[in-house]
Amino acid sequence: MTHIKTTAKDGTPVEFIFKDPMQGGVKDVYFAPDKSYVVAFFRKKLDVNGLERVEKLVGQYRKGIFEQAGGDYWKNLYCWPEKIVEHNGMTGMVVPAYQSHFFFGKSTSLSGAEKEGKWFASAKNFNRFVPSEEKGTQLGYLQICLKLARAVRRLHAAGLAHSDLSYKNCLVDPAGGNACIIDIDGLVVPGLYPPDVVGTPDFIAPEVVATLNLPIRDANRKLPSRVTDQHALAVLVYMYLFHRHPLRGRKIHDQDPEKQERLEMGEKALFIEHPQDKSNYPNLDKNGSDNVCLPWFDPDKLPYTMYGPLLKNLFEEAFVHGLHNPSKRPSADDWETALVKTLDMYQPCQNSNCVKKGFIFDNTTKPKCPYCGTPYKGVLPVLDFYSSRNGKDYKPDNHRMMVFHGQRLYQWHVDRNIFPNEQLKESQKKAVGYFQFHNGKWFFVNETLPGLKNISTGQPIPIRGNVELTEKLQLLLSPEATGRVVNVKIVHG
Repeated sequence: MTHIKTTAKDGTPVEFIFKDPMQGGVKDVYFAPDKSYVVAFFRKKLDVNGLERVEKLVGQYRKGIFEQAGGDYWKNLYCWPEKIVEHNGMTGMVVPAYQSHFFFGKSTSLSGAEKEGKWFASAKNFNRFVPSEEKGTQLGYLQICLKLARAVRRLHAAGLAHSDLSYKNCLVDPAGGNACIIDIDGLVVPGLYPPDVVGTPDFIAPEVVATLNLPIRDANRKLPSRVTDQHALAVLVYMYLFHRHPLRGRKIHDQDPEKQERLEMGEKALFIEHPQDKSNYPNLDKNGSDNVCLPWFDPDKLPYTMYGPLLKNLFEEAFVHGLHNPSKRPSADDWETALVKTLDMYQPCQNSNCVKKGFIFDNTTKPKCPYCGTPYKGVLPVLDFYSSRNGKDYKPDNHRMMVFHGQRLYQWHVDRNIFPNEQLKESQKKAVGYFQFHNGKWFFVNETLPGLKNISTGQPIPIRGNVELTEKLQLLLSPEATGRVVNVKIVHG
């Protein structure tokens, strides 16, 4: 074991154990003595462009993201290189170590392994290898997707593209709803730093797959970019929510495996749940007998529409309209907005043994968990949000919230100009009230809203006061011009 002490290019000390490196695709990784960071050395000598990209990565690009308003938020969503180190003619980067929740616990056969997305995106891996305490809940997977969308949105806003967004380069923790993008040293800057890789199979955009045979400098060759990130993000969201791939179905284009792959994922790519073309529907005869694939492999039981209208529309934009037309693909911002609203439609399942522990309300009069088939029993309040642009006329916000015991209301529900992202102030992160089920009735308890008013009766609801949630009850959450009104609908299970 060799304990190396050296100095980074910025003059700060760096230490690492120069023995038995972890090997990635292009780098050898060595731990610091206290394992708080790693030093990742490129195995091949970097050319001028490669070195300049790394320097900008730890300098200009890092400052642009982490030293702006809300910059601290991104420290949990990226494993971003912080310094450059030179040793024995090799160039390396100092990178924070992964947080502990991104490693499997000791009670599993995967003990100590990194929580790469592959363990959670495939039904076989999910059911065969992931222990029950690590499987997470439906809520956790939605939170993972939201954080990945948010992280990709920030990269794109900075003029960057990841180029190899996949479950290999995203660590996830469904039990805690955590996600982190790693291996970002290959970031693409249009017109300045071209991509070093075409991506990872399953996530490479169809136009890139279809033109792989063309010379790299051919004008018709399609390379990773912001729009190919958008395809990869859509695939990630779909796979985390359904544990199946959106394009790998029954259709056979060629008996040669390489040609089949190129056509299936490239020129002939077709959504397995295409509303008008069922020819690539999954082969249930082949996989239906394998219980580890069910019910995830069967779109009839778990269709892409089950997560509500907002995600349904984005899946269609990504895999129907935008699959072969990159300009029509939803942006990371589109996914972020839809996921925030979809999270508010989450309803816990009343079956404690349900594998997903909850579901997205589908606006039916008799809600039922799609995973375990348990019908909801009892009275279920549903809140519809309205807002005004002139302080008088309130129109639907296309935003709905499900109520369950302990559910909380936040400032971004009250004010249409507030959105829950990295820009939230600390004061805006605190709940303004909560919902409570008591003696067979539902109540909203006001914690901090000074202007809360029962429009139905005209009575104000003071702080620490409460109001019973009844059919067609209307509440003014705030008298401000950007304040919202909620309308209550009661569903009976």
